[in-house]
Amino acid sequence: MFRFCAVAFATSLLTTQAALAQARPPLRLPDPRADFVRQCAPHMLGRWAHPEEVCGCLLDHAVAIVEDRDLREALLRGISETGVPTIETAWLPPAKQSEIGPTFTKIAKPTLQCMFDPAK
Repeated sequence: MFRFCAVAFATSLLTTQAALAQARPPLRLPDPRADFVRQCAPHMLGRWAHPEEVCGCLLDHAVAIVEDRDLREALLRGISETGVPTIETAWLPPAKQSEIGPTFTKIAKPTLQCMFDPAK
């Protein structure tokens, strides 16, 4: 009798836990793109007619063009904090600080395209 009650209790407990798990909404992980645009767009207000498009375009080009992770993260930080491509030397290890200039050269044309024709 004791075994039967223990099995029934365990089955009931597992069934209840499974039902609760299904009823609970799934966890939503933050959307990095939406978060970036949310941080960037306020800096674009008054400058551009469609700040969200400009921010999204800058993000797309930075991710596609800047291969080095540290440089890309520093660039995205600068864009999200100022609304324009910026990299502070303090955001990079000393060995990578010499790559700031070449990084800006890589993204200059796409940045202008984003700011003046973000739909392309």
